[in-house]
Amino acid sequence: MKIIPLAQVKAQLSACVDEVATQGPIIITRNGKAAAVLLAAGDDEDLERLILAHSPRFQALLDRSRESLKAGKGLSRDEFWKAATKPAAKPRKG
Repeated sequence: MKIIPLAQVKAQLSACVDEVATQGPIIITRNGKAAAVLLAAGDDEDLERLILAHSPRFQALLDRSRESLKAGKGLSRDEFWKAATKPAAKPRKG
């Protein structure tokens, strides 16, 4: 992991992108303080997890879901998996 000032990243972005692919993340500083992290793109699933982990909207949804479960609303883990693995009902003829 490397720490680089923003001005240097601006001047050498292409080289920095190449470097993160082989050397790992680069912490970008602004006025001496960490401001961002440059990461190599993994597969689509890795990118999706990263984006969701830092999404305020998704985190708010998770928080609301946790509060709902604490209040006794929703399904328990066992109830969820029982419902999720239950065979689909066959459509009625008629």
